[in-house]
Amino acid sequence: MTRALQRALVSAFLLLGAILVPAMAEEPSKVAAVSAMESALVGAIAKAEKSVVAIARVEKGRPGETANLELRPDPFGRRILPAPERSPTDPEFMPNEFGTGVVVGSHGLILTAYHVLGENSEYFVTTHERKVYRAWVKAADPRSDLAVLAIDATDLVPIVFGEASSLKKGQLVISLGNPYAIARDGQVSASWGIVSNLARKAPPIANEPETSGKTTLHHFGTLIQTDAKLNLGTSGGPLLNLKGEMVGLVTSLAAAAGYEQSAGYAFPVDETFRRVVEQLKQGREVEYGYLGIQPGNLSAEEMLQGLHGTRVHRVMPGTPADRFGLKSGDRITEVNGVPIYDADGLVLEVGRLPVESVVHLSVVRGERQTVVDVSLTKYPVRGRKVVTTPAPAWRGMRIDYASMAGEVGGQDRAPPAFFDEGVLVSDVEEGTPAWSAGLRKGMLISQVEQVNVHSPGEFRSAVASKRGTVRLRLEGDKVDGVERTVEVGS
Repeated sequence: MTRALQRALVSAFLLLGAILVPAMAEEPSKVAAVSAMESALVGAIAKAEKSVVAIARVEKGRPGETANLELRPDPFGRRILPAPERSPTDPEFMPNEFGTGVVVGSHGLILTAYHVLGENSEYFVTTHERKVYRAWVKAADPRSDLAVLAIDATDLVPIVFGEASSLKKGQLVISLGNPYAIARDGQVSASWGIVSNLARKAPPIANEPETSGKTTLHHFGTLIQTDAKLNLGTSGGPLLNLKGEMVGLVTSLAAAAGYEQSAGYAFPVDETFRRVVEQLKQGREVEYGYLGIQPGNLSAEEMLQGLHGTRVHRVMPGTPADRFGLKSGDRITEVNGVPIYDADGLVLEVGRLPVESVVHLSVVRGERQTVVDVSLTKYPVRGRKVVTTPAPAWRGMRIDYASMAGEVGGQDRAPPAFFDEGVLVSDVEEGTPAWSAGLRKGMLISQVEQVNVHSPGEFRSAVASKRGTVRLRLEGDKVDGVERTVEVGS
């Protein structure tokens, strides 16, 4: 072997070593990285799964048999034979309507999606410990598509809320749920993926009372989009981060549409979500802010000029927008410092605020830009609400915001659709002092004695210290041009 050949072989071995040694060292590091990710997923699921339950919905009067509202294929592709009728507490019971829920109160409070509920139905909850409970609806809010069920349990583990505002595209997330009722024994199924997008809009729903088909806040751009597999039955389950915190509540839009879709969605756990959940846990009505305008998108020419915002097409008489000076033709560019790009953006930013919030609107009128501060009234939510802890009555009547006049109506008179200078009589119990004084559902009260009232809170404050007979002025009822008053005894 020549010296030159020896040098060549040595160089080749050195080069091969330089390639192989790092590669051999890299293999364990790759395995460790994958193992670390696996541990994170396992840990997050283990932390959260004991706070997730399976929900079965059963039509009353027909145990074990409910109406098929949508196609429920077998996940394994098999032909489903008719099953014998069983009780919902039977481990072999297979519900036709099912969903998922998360524990939000150790004493038996379960959060789920509003659309999991149904008319004339009973509910059964199976926990991670395989215990079955009969559940009832404590509160439900169609505007947020959220509801809280209650069960007779005292040792549940509430899920930990995270913060959806910190989510980024590409972040890993985990879904826990009850797909196809596979997890009906309380042992929830997991899937995982990434955050595909944020602030997505739910598609409009046909044949809804709202003419636009946009019945919830989520139709205006709240949703987390994920590629995690969200099958039928996962609605109401948690979307988790790698810490095992709930950053979203799954809404299985594929189930609503009746077929599978490649994208899954979840309601974000944000400030509005937390506020709604706290109200529902107490059995109270969830109230939302209402401005009182009909917004419209800018024209193509305006957008090509680089303008942004939404145009005020119409101001509803008697609403906060009217009272605080907004006018048709105004262009709203910001809400509380948040830029507005279309009509949906305005509806979302205003609609997610609580009633009586003061909202700061950046308004362009002609060539002049100004900031208008508006105190919001109450948005008239469409759809069936469930409220088990209503506001307290005063002398047999309940009071609401005047903006609800068009929703409440009345037997004796038709109130104006919009009125912001008083409070509305939303209910009166027969035989009470209020009833005896002639007060009826749908009437509007503008004064308590000589004090003007604009909200239920102001009304309650005005009557709080009153004893004996209290004089109320009714707005819109005049006799010989004189405002009508009524005296309510104690």
